[in-house]
Amino acid sequence: MPQDDDVLEIVEKATRSVVNINTVRVFQDVYYRVVPVKGMGSGFIYNKDGYILTNAHVVDGSERIGAVMADGRVLEGRLVGACQSHDVAVVRVEGDGLAAAQIGDSDALKMGQRVYAIGNPFGLEGGPTVTAGVISAMNRSIQSPNGTFEKLVQTDAAINPGNSGGPLVDLQGQVIAINTAIIPYAQGIGFAVPINVARTCADELIAHGTAVRPWLGVSGITINRDVAAYYDMPVEWGVLVLRVWPQSPAEKAGIVVGDVIQMLGGTRILSSEDLQKTIQDQEVGAKLEVRLIREGRRKWLIEAVLEKMP
Repeated sequence: MPQDDDVLEIVEKATRSVVNINTVRVFQDVYYRVVPVKGMGSGFIYNKDGYILTNAHVVDGSERIGAVMADGRVLEGRLVGACQSHDVAVVRVEGDGLAAAQIGDSDALKMGQRVYAIGNPFGLEGGPTVTAGVISAMNRSIQSPNGTFEKLVQTDAAINPGNSGGPLVDLQGQVIAINTAIIPYAQGIGFAVPINVARTCADELIAHGTAVRPWLGVSGITINRDVAAYYDMPVEWGVLVLRVWPQSPAEKAGIVVGDVIQMLGGTRILSSEDLQKTIQDQEVGAKLEVRLIREGRRKWLIEAVLEKMP
């Protein structure tokens, strides 16, 4: 376990890779006048080639992106691409002497592990803000207007508006997640995208300009005895479909809200995590047999063709 002085030095070093993201979006008011609206967020330098990781929602719809470095330099940013399903985006800047973050391994995280959230809450001047906490839980799922975010890390380290996109680091100063969301009016509940998930998205965006991921287009909840009893269901395992995206492979295949998915491509689906993992293990264009239960009793066998995630 590092001593206090060592931790301070490690965290101070980690802040050198943190950037303040400033954006300008253009809207039309009721009189059709063009109105620029400023936004803010955080990010961190992914590598010395000038690639910065942040949240997709921080830069969505931006006409201009500015990145304020830890040394005070303001660099013009260019959006490389975004992975909406995991709220990850990559921004590119041109500059010398960029201090890249050390990337950790989020698969090795444990509950109770000490972490630090770094970012620029509320756009405060004077450099990044550091808050301390622990890993409260893992593999969390939350709903957002853009869909369901899964496999999130939950932490009690304070995450405020403007922190989004900043790094969550461990005691070695390694980035183990990207701060992404808070629950309004909750105390000590924040979420972050595991860095292993974010890194996969980032590498695809850097290589191809887009995240090439298979997509079924459903979200749901894991069925257990409590869920089965609440919905008066005759089954005690599977995933209850709560949402089907329009024009998605699921809708095209005939899957509807209320269906219970129990098998996908020959794999038993015991939880929503099983469903997502099974989908992600496939290729775009894969044809999968879906076994589901409809109206509580009828067993259906249909075929779905996975498409590229929008």
